[in-house]
Amino acid sequence: MATILTVEDAYPGVDAELLKKACHGWGTDEKAVISILAHRNAPQRKLIREAYKDMYGEDLVKRLEHELSGDLERAVYRWNLDPADRNAVLANVALRKEHRDHRVFIELSCTLSPEELFDVKRAYQCRYKRSLEEDIASHTSDDLRKLLVGLVSIHRYQGDEVNLKLANSESSILRNAIEEKTFNHEEILRIITTRSKPQLMATLNHYKDEHGCNMTKQLKDDRANEYTETLRTTIRCMSDPIKYFEKVIRNAVKKSGTNEDALTRVIVTRAEKDLKIIMDQYQKRNSVPLDHVIAKETSGHYKRFLLALLGKDE
Repeated sequence: MATILTVEDAYPGVDAELLKKACHGWGTDEKAVISILAHRNAPQRKLIREAYKDMYGEDLVKRLEHELSGDLERAVYRWNLDPADRNAVLANVALRKEHRDHRVFIELSCTLSPEELFDVKRAYQCRYKRSLEEDIASHTSDDLRKLLVGLVSIHRYQGDEVNLKLANSESSILRNAIEEKTFNHEEILRIITTRSKPQLMATLNHYKDEHGCNMTKQLKDDRANEYTETLRTTIRCMSDPIKYFEKVIRNAVKKSGTNEDALTRVIVTRAEKDLKIIMDQYQKRNSVPLDHVIAKETSGHYKRFLLALLGKDE
């Protein structure tokens, strides 16, 4: 599932010393930084940061932020943060963009457990002295605000239990709202933002069986509407995260000019989870290995770092 190739017998103190040497002098040894950090898992990277702090009295993440630049700096910076803190940073970056990327909040809500999402919100509040819900609310409005705040606010039930009778009735509620084109109906928001993932999948599957098409296809008619497109993206991410992330990557590399921010986000956040499956899906969908595309569409040390996280060192 994961793609990174880790070194099991690595020593945090030795790694910290090597990283110090890589950052010493006039120029930074980016290859050395990549060879170490791209092959250490999250617990190992945390131990390296702690060892570096003890040995040299400074924060390794801040040192690397100073030593590196551009896309490589952003990728390495996010890679070295604890997962909850990293997601908090990604959320804040998404809010500060001129064209806000609502996919970040969808990914947090749809792919994290309630406990993991709670940790992200706690990290966000600790880092920015405001709640994630507060900041989303201040940067959005109307139906979009209700949807996004609802997604990150709820503590979804995690169990596998499914009520088929409820799935049937809520499928009808969704169908009625879609037919009337009241995509912002409060019942749609309630169902999408509060139901457990298995319960919601049962409802959406019943919808497809009963009406012969996915709910997302019927939302395509209103793609110009930001709220409707966000709702559609939420359902897609919840229904099949692998296909969702494959599409994020595909869109990031297929347009004129690579979207490095989206590409980095997926690779950095999924490399220790399910990036291998996403890569397989990408090759199946596009008939070309993802690492070949990364090698073509990126360059320099940034390319070298991404390929290392894919388990494809040059």
